[in-house]
Parts: sequence; structure tokens; C-alpha cells
Amino acid sequence: MPPPELPAPRVSDVLRDLVTRPREYLLRRWHWKAAFCSACIRFTIFFAANASAGWKAAWGAALAEFLYRLAASGCYGSITQAFRQAQPFWLANLTAAVLVPLFQHLFEFLIHWLRGTPNLKASILISAAFTVFSTLFNLYSMRRGSLVVGAGAKTLWEDILAFPRLLVGFLSSPFTVSASR
Repeated sequence: MPPPELPAPRVSDVLRDLVTRPREYLLRRWHWKAAFCSACIRFTIFFAANASAGWKAAWGAALAEFLYRLAASGCYGSITQAFRQAQPFWLANLTAAVLVPLFQHLFEFLIHWLRGTPNLKASILISAAFTVFSTLFNLYSMRRGSLVVGAGAKTLWEDILAFPRLLVGFLSSPFTVSASR
């Protein structure tokens, strides 16, 4: 007989856990899939947004973003994964889509402002819009068993192969808040 399922955590439970056990989410549960995928995508965003300033500026901005995302997105991915079963789902979506981007883009802005990224406003705006979309897509995918790390996780290749189906489902049901598979 399988063990009984634990009740889904409330959003407030997840937030409290994040505050009281930050090392758990920032180090132990570091989300390598989010780090790898985000670093690659953000490299492209920052390169394209800064290409008009010349190839050196574009490469500099893209490399700075790649390194930042490689380090930080693993933490942000683990935070997003922490919200995947939190109830109510609409509040988990809202919390993850607002809090995670707020912190991400504050640090991102500081890094690029300090290094003098030429098209800073466009870079950050495009990156922030992508973050809201990708955070909600990641939550949707994680609730269906993809893009998770840890026990029961699929390979990155299996997750990538599931992208088309997940993306169609995500885009066709933007107001769905259930965790059905």
C-alpha cells in the first residue's frame, strides 16, 4: 500500500521555508537545469539587445549575463520548484511570477549598470518579460513532472522533448491553475 500523500503546502508555508532555510534552496537544491537553460537563453537576449552597440559591447553584456545566470538561476529555479505544489495555485503563480523576477532583475540591473551595458533599459525589459513568461511556464511544466531536479526527475533531454507538448498546453490554457497531468 502506497504511503498517504502529504497535504499540499500553502504559499505562506513555502515563503516561511524559504526565509528560514535559505541554504536548502540556494545550495542544496540548486537547480542545474534552470541554470543551464537560462544562461543560454539570456546570453542570446543580451547579445541581441546590445548588438547595435558593437560586437565587443554585445559579447561583454552577453558574457556577464551568462555568468550571472549560470550562478543565480539555479537558486531561482529551486525557488520556483518550491512553489510547484503550493496552494492555492493562482497565488503560487502570482508569488513566483512577481517575487522571483523582482530579485533577479534587481541584481541583474546592478551587474549591468556597474559594467556599463550600453542598452541597459531594453536588455532588462526584455529579460524581465521573459522571466515572467518562463517562470509561469516552468511552474506549469514542473506541476506536470518536467523541468524538476531531485528525486523522480527526468533527464534534461526528456524535458526538452516534452517542450512542444508543454508549450501548447501552457499557451492554450493560460488561466488553468490545477496541477493535473
